[in-house]
Amino acid sequence: MKKILMLASEAVPFIKTGGLADVVGSLPRKMDKKYFDCRIMIPKYTCIKQEMKEKMEYVTHFYMKYLGEDKYVGILKSEIEGITYYFIDNEEYFSGNSPYGDWLWDLQKFCFFQKAALNSLPLIGFRPDVIHCHDWQTGLVPVYLHDDYEGGDFYRGIKSVFTIHNLKFQGVWDVKTVRYLSELSDYYFTPDKLEAYKDGNLLKGGVVYADRVTTVSRSYAEEIKSEFYGEGLDGLLRARSNSLRGIVNGIDYKEFDPETDSKIAFNYNQMNFRKEKKRDKEELQKSLGLPVDKNKFMIGIVSRLTSQKGLDLVSCVMDEICTDDVQFVVLGTGDEQYENMFRHYAWKYPERVSAQIYYSDDLAHKIYAGCDAYLMPSLFEPCGLSQLIALRYGTVPIVRETGGLKDTVEAYNEFESTGTGFSFANYNAHEMLGTINYAKSVYYNRRREWNKIIDRAMLKDFSWNSSALEYQALYDELIGY
Repeated sequence: MKKILMLASEAVPFIKTGGLADVVGSLPRKMDKKYFDCRIMIPKYTCIKQEMKEKMEYVTHFYMKYLGEDKYVGILKSEIEGITYYFIDNEEYFSGNSPYGDWLWDLQKFCFFQKAALNSLPLIGFRPDVIHCHDWQTGLVPVYLHDDYEGGDFYRGIKSVFTIHNLKFQGVWDVKTVRYLSELSDYYFTPDKLEAYKDGNLLKGGVVYADRVTTVSRSYAEEIKSEFYGEGLDGLLRARSNSLRGIVNGIDYKEFDPETDSKIAFNYNQMNFRKEKKRDKEELQKSLGLPVDKNKFMIGIVSRLTSQKGLDLVSCVMDEICTDDVQFVVLGTGDEQYENMFRHYAWKYPERVSAQIYYSDDLAHKIYAGCDAYLMPSLFEPCGLSQLIALRYGTVPIVRETGGLKDTVEAYNEFESTGTGFSFANYNAHEMLGTINYAKSVYYNRRREWNKIIDRAMLKDFSWNSSALEYQALYDELIGY
């Protein structure tokens, strides 16, 4: 039995702020249980919901020297759907309303978490063959393992995989602070190791020292080797290109299934969507106070409202998008300028634009089911899950060709009658507008073609099954048996 430990700052169903939690919580469930014993370890945040805390049981505790003090480390565990979760407990570090907050405190908190996680392994009787680390919050673990962690035989030979979910977030502070918080020697703070542009960088530690580096789509794995997407680490990623690969994320096909989804008004599948999907649209129009018209072309966005998501392009041509044959629905929160921009257009075009500036999982499902098209014009997108959900619900994605969007949405080709969505290449508002207008013309003038696009989209399989096979192959390669 091959033993894998997923180490991360969040995981469903216990705590989630983004797609990272979905990956960490979903992947182990799809591993072949005959060959892989895959477990998860995260911090025990006080903001985890009470009902989930009640599922945890105490295992043991110990005291660990950190920054010259003896710090309490509690270990709890829980079993959900056959997967063992471990939790590192210390209320000094893991209290608060959110897993993340103050940058400097987060650095200290996650340095502590990584040391506590490694120190807890002998006590829980689980020696992993591979520790799979996720994002900068676990970037020091490959460094510690390289050091034969604190001289112990127990850690010798444990392999590490480091996954970059978003290269923009790196865990950076001045060298003196990072050296102090990580308790690593001066040896590690040189430009070929953890130092980057005169600062200490936790994510860089993971990239330099992990046995394998992965990211969340094939195209993003290529893009981050270029200066534009590389966030200052493109040279290092080119140097490590033999160990770097992209494995696209999946989505939970039980949670996102238009045939069984209890959050939508009318269930449908690939056979009957022509009739039933329109009823979801009418229901959505009613609930948002838009004119009810099953034939009106409806575009949806469910997103963090930030410039990474390409909303400056939308802002440039919003008047042109909101012609009278379109309805536009947006759900999400983020930067004030985009929140206010969508509020403004909802005020200016009350019959055409609905801006829901908050987040609701129930409404998100209704938008995925009820809209005709889903707009995602991202500046960069490591993987993206929204377009995968849109494909699953037969809501045709309109995307920019970057990262995971390029890998998962096949552009419509009217001559060969192929494709599952519409895409544009350049980060340009009028190119995006042209693509939206092209999609709209297919919708209005060639409805049979439009329905065939939906057909092909709904037949695509972006469940975790194929991603899990790729990760299993990666672990096998590392463990070597």
